[in-house]
Amino acid sequence: MSVQARREPPSSPIGSLLARPRPSLFNALGLLLVLLLIVWLVVNAVKTPADFFEVFLIGLTTGAVFALVALGYTLVYGILQLINFAHGDVFSLGGLMSSTILLSVFKVTDATSGALVVAAIAVALLVAMAFCSTLNTAIELVAYRRLRNAPRLAPLITAIGMSFILQNVGLAVWGVNYQSIPNLLPTSAVFSIGGVQYHWNQLIVLLLTVPVLIALTWLVRSTRHGKAMRATSQDQDAAAMMGINVNRTISFTFALAGALAGAAGLLYLLQFTTIRYDQGFQLGLLAFTAAVLGGIGNLSGAVLGGVLIGLIQSFNEGLTWHTPGSDWTQSIVFGVLIAILVFRPEGLLGERTPEGA
Repeated sequence: MSVQARREPPSSPIGSLLARPRPSLFNALGLLLVLLLIVWLVVNAVKTPADFFEVFLIGLTTGAVFALVALGYTLVYGILQLINFAHGDVFSLGGLMSSTILLSVFKVTDATSGALVVAAIAVALLVAMAFCSTLNTAIELVAYRRLRNAPRLAPLITAIGMSFILQNVGLAVWGVNYQSIPNLLPTSAVFSIGGVQYHWNQLIVLLLTVPVLIALTWLVRSTRHGKAMRATSQDQDAAAMMGINVNRTISFTFALAGALAGAAGLLYLLQFTTIRYDQGFQLGLLAFTAAVLGGIGNLSGAVLGGVLIGLIQSFNEGLTWHTPGSDWTQSIVFGVLIAILVFRPEGLLGERTPEGA
């Protein structure tokens, strides 16, 4: 399901040039790169199958966290065509708020009973979602609403500025050190593939991501708010003429995206047990790349892109046969972003919209 906003007609000869079909040589080069990647993965799977499956499962879990953050990017872009670069920092503040609830309110430790841990996680989830939802809505009201009719560059620069503001808020409140929690999720094995075990603490992340995607798809397709979101994304003036409160609909979208960021922040904290004020910036860029890879504005595409970016990161850092190494992970991920913008700018699941439509 897509909430893709209408694309404006090109306003310059450059826009018309970019809208022309790409040469077949580009398509052939892209296909060659994909084939080389597949060969590399097959060789690694044959040489070290146990390591391959272990790295695959780790990438799947990490990708699910990326997917939750990417869903927030794609929701906001779909309705406003705005890249909310502050979204990653909302995510990190959600994780930091979750650490405060777990450590300062419930005082969880390795010896805390299971029932109290479940209650602490549930409360932390609700608080993080409510906190990030309110924060994201406030950002839209204060920073973006007044720039809605401004040139595209103005809200983009504002989003980057809000990102740095939120980082400094996190630094002032939680300090420069990592916030660490005990490993609270069960580590018992769920199943085994080729001798590689998949644990509950990894599966829980997937068990949350899949229902969230289903619920979001249902909300956008079938509910009154979803229909208002789709109408607003197509034409704000026409939606207002039909009685839709555009401001309320956009605020609802930002609140929903913030809630997703809060849930992702808690999941990240539970999975990796540490988080810091500036971690959202880097992870937000990876999630944005995931949204573009899958087709920004497309909910299923955001999840697919998140999983693929998680796998790319995990394969590069975990496989043993001819990998560039962890130092090259960000370069590879953003190389994928550039390749997608060159070969298929609408993304894997996005729909190509004719210019001028």
